[in-house]
Amino acid sequence: MEQLSLVWLIARREMRDQFRDWRIIFPMIVLTIFFPFLMNFTAREVLDFVSRYGATLIGERLVPFLLMVVGFFPITVSLVIALEAFVGEKERGTIEPLLSSPLKDWQLYLGKLIAATSVPLLTAYLGISVYLIGLRVQHIPFPDLGLLLQTITLTSVQAVLMVSGAIVISTQATSVRAANLMSSFVIIPMALLIQGESVLMFWGNNQVLWTAVAGVTVLAVLLVRVGLAHFQREALLGREIDILNLRWMGATFWHAFRGEAKSMGGWYRREVTKTLRRLALPILILSLLGLIGLIAGYSWILENSSQFSLAASPDSVKKAMEMTLDTPAHLQINFHYIWLHNLRAVGVILLLGLFSFGVLGTIVFIGNIGLIGAVLALVKVLGYSPTLLALFGILPHGIFEISALILSSAAVLHIGLVLVTPLPGRTLGLGEVLLEALADWAKAALGLVLPLLTLAAAIEVWVTPQLILWVLQGTP
Repeated sequence: MEQLSLVWLIARREMRDQFRDWRIIFPMIVLTIFFPFLMNFTAREVLDFVSRYGATLIGERLVPFLLMVVGFFPITVSLVIALEAFVGEKERGTIEPLLSSPLKDWQLYLGKLIAATSVPLLTAYLGISVYLIGLRVQHIPFPDLGLLLQTITLTSVQAVLMVSGAIVISTQATSVRAANLMSSFVIIPMALLIQGESVLMFWGNNQVLWTAVAGVTVLAVLLVRVGLAHFQREALLGREIDILNLRWMGATFWHAFRGEAKSMGGWYRREVTKTLRRLALPILILSLLGLIGLIAGYSWILENSSQFSLAASPDSVKKAMEMTLDTPAHLQINFHYIWLHNLRAVGVILLLGLFSFGVLGTIVFIGNIGLIGAVLALVKVLGYSPTLLALFGILPHGIFEISALILSSAAVLHIGLVLVTPLPGRTLGLGEVLLEALADWAKAALGLVLPLLTLAAAIEVWVTPQLILWVLQGTP
């Protein structure tokens, strides 16, 4: 409790300094109050317009969307406070006394984080309040309580996510100008996230929106963890200029990728084996999540099969599959398509995982495995045996393809786990942690995933279709 009191001491100091600077607070409050009035005007005009054509549903769902925008706007304006949390004090020459205090690194970082998050949240809540008051004055119906709660919760966790990202930038930048330029790496992804959430709002799918709330919360917690894990006060004083040392980055990556191996066989025996040992926990986690996704996809299709319109009879499906599978030239072309498709899936998992500490990559993996369960359930609904399909239509190539997906997804998840784990003597700014984790992914991808996907594509094109055809011919 005493250690947390020191955190609040730093937070109070920061907030006091923030509210003293009228050049930041005054325009922020003015913009925060003006913008909700603009959104109220927009809501009124849109509702009047769509009501003329009987599309009131669109107007009603626009109201909570504008509420989310009203909460997002002041957070972006207030982001300058978080971006200057460390690098601003460094430029002003006021950070040395703070760094020489007996405070621990995590106390200093957490105090700055709380102070930098408080003002954006206050301005967001102020904007939301003004917007809701404007709705009441203009006699525009409020969104239902559940959607209102979702929007406010999303605003809160998005504020924490954006501010924690800005704080990480502030610890790594060497000037306020550099921090402001790097802020686009926070604002642009959040703007894209807002667009995705707006689609969910217009669809009216509140359950999926709660899933988005949970996902943003997880990302916010992980980003806070990244800052706490890699913040070192010595690094703030040690860097004087930003240098992109491509030679050092390449040498670090290559050393981590090659290791101590002298030959290809030694690389497989030593380095790939060590990488597999490091990936043991992520592989176990993803195997369990994949099993859950498979069962969930299978169960969901069976529970909702009555809602599907399956006009095709088993005989017509059988004939169509026989005609499709009995075309060797067509299948030979598909080898490249299947192989490239699987490589694209691995690339998408990597890209999404890098921006989300492995979370989005894991979700894509679960979705792919869940799709297999859904296909098995559809086969059962059509009157075929899902067991036969699994044994002869999926397992021959799937044992290699799914293993490759598990390995590549585990390597991406490993990157996220390493980033949120404290590693003494290394900092996120130097990039050692990220480069070595990427080297582990490259070892798994080139040494195991690529050969497995090639073998899986070959079996899927030239072996699996013949097995399915044999099963269909033997099925009455």
